[in-house]
Amino acid sequence: MKVIQVQTSGPLYGSVTVQGSKNSSQALLAAACLADATVTLEGIPGSNDVRIIRQIGLDIGLTIERTPMGDMLIDPRFIHSATIDPGKSSAYRSSYYFVGALLAKFGKVTIGFPGGDDFVSRPIDQHIKGLRALGAEFTFHSDHYVVEAKELRGADVYFDTITMGATINVILAAARAKGRTRLSNAATDPEVVDTANFLNQLGAKIVGAGTDQIRIEGVPYLGGGRYAVIPDRLIAGSFLMAAGINGGSVTVANVIPEHMGSCLAQLREIGLEIETGDQSVTAHSDGRLRATRVRTGMYPAFATDLQQPLTALLTRAPGKSIVTERVFVKRFNHIHQLKRLGADVWVRKESAYIKGGVPLVGNWVHATDVRAGTCLILAGLAAEGTTRITGVEHIERGYEDAVGSFRSLGARIESTEWTAGNAEAGFVGM
Repeated sequence: MKVIQVQTSGPLYGSVTVQGSKNSSQALLAAACLADATVTLEGIPGSNDVRIIRQIGLDIGLTIERTPMGDMLIDPRFIHSATIDPGKSSAYRSSYYFVGALLAKFGKVTIGFPGGDDFVSRPIDQHIKGLRALGAEFTFHSDHYVVEAKELRGADVYFDTITMGATINVILAAARAKGRTRLSNAATDPEVVDTANFLNQLGAKIVGAGTDQIRIEGVPYLGGGRYAVIPDRLIAGSFLMAAGINGGSVTVANVIPEHMGSCLAQLREIGLEIETGDQSVTAHSDGRLRATRVRTGMYPAFATDLQQPLTALLTRAPGKSIVTERVFVKRFNHIHQLKRLGADVWVRKESAYIKGGVPLVGNWVHATDVRAGTCLILAGLAAEGTTRITGVEHIERGYEDAVGSFRSLGARIESTEWTAGNAEAGFVGM
């Protein structure tokens, strides 16, 4: 069993180069299926989710190869199937992008239900609404669903709720549909803009991405090209929070500061000093933090994916903090794990209440998703003794090398295979 061991660490210092966005990479890799020539993507991380996408590609004839320079060379010309193995597609959340990307070419896509992080409910109702408006029909089975469309035609789509996934999925389908599609109440996330920019570079006609009104004029053909994925603003935010756990100074390089506005504002409110450059952000902290209140929301509000690591940071801020989750109200599996480390934190309805400044003590904890894993790493840095984190596969879904990155900042962290012999080797308990 793989375990991440975190020991009490002092202030962190140094710089981390941020990987390409996990969420954007998933969309771009699927979007490449729409092309009629080879595509090269720069900055795609080597996370587990990307490895699963490559396996899906092998099954359907989509060639995805890592070049010696680290780029992804993608050849969609020989895709021969739009049937996605349910087990593989259910292994990560954004597998639904293959529906929008393959439907125009094949007229029928068979795929498993989205998996990955489980926050009780990950509905795809807005995906269904948008794709049905374009002419798709859905048939649902126990472990998969089938989407069919004799022809995709442009339509007006009003999303009932703001959703990045559905916005991107309908953009993918509309890019090669006949006629014009208008999306209203669309998500404005940088990952939506990234997907639209990529498709436009291939020859798509998409206007308005980054606003809540997007227009797509369908085209019959998309060429190839080279494109660089945006940096991961969520991982960048987590590393900046690490500077506040025990004090220190952490710089995240290869970032777009404009994508991180709400995060940086919140960190300033908590007591971190933030400096921004053209492509970097630095967080300084003397360890003195202030309690605060924060609510998550859709971009540009404070991201739900940063709620969990922020909770760990707030356990170090004396006073009472309140974190309200408005995107996934059940996204509090990490709270029980923080309590195992001694944190004084509890949940009522959609809010977590944190009494900060209570000493943490190392223990065994379990990561239930990518961001919960980040939360536990941060908490482990402050906890007395050793914190051992299981569920490492969830952390590896989003990070190329989480352990190496934190170690480069001075964190006492390592990844190890836990066996009965570990105790005899000196890795003793809680």
